[in-house]
Amino acid sequence: MLNLDDSSTIMPRRPSTDDAEMDITPMIDITFLLLIFFLVASKMDAAADVELPAAKHGGAVPDQSTIVVTVSRGDGDEAYIYKGNGEAGEWLLTSTTPEDQQLEIAAYIQEQLDSDPLKENVMVKAERGIKTREAARVAQAVGSVEDVHDKGIQLHFAVLEVQ
Repeated sequence: MLNLDDSSTIMPRRPSTDDAEMDITPMIDITFLLLIFFLVASKMDAAADVELPAAKHGGAVPDQSTIVVTVSRGDGDEAYIYKGNGEAGEWLLTSTTPEDQQLEIAAYIQEQLDSDPLKENVMVKAERGIKTREAARVAQAVGSVEDVHDKGIQLHFAVLEVQ
């Protein structure tokens, strides 16, 4: 039997609040270790080629109403940008910095639109194998011309198959 004297009282035992909370520190440690493992063990291939399917549908763009800018492969990562079809007698951009080239492309487009008000299209012919950023840079330069927006000029892209 329990012998209780007056000086001692029995207190009901409360559950500890520390046991109710879960410590997630080890879970976070494991997550970071896995993240570091996959970052170190992964092989990053920045120059991976992307094979795009051939175009099944495409409309013809008339030559008479089209301004042409040609982008071809140069040495290394460099791309050559031509005013026109890039054939003999066509001009290569004289600027060397991308910013100056964009200004020169925009001036060429504006000059062509001023000389022939019937121009309705701009065609960017890009040689297979150029970096996408080069074609995007040309498209951005074309888009910076105000008359392109005002007259509703359409921008077209074509891939040149070089043998």
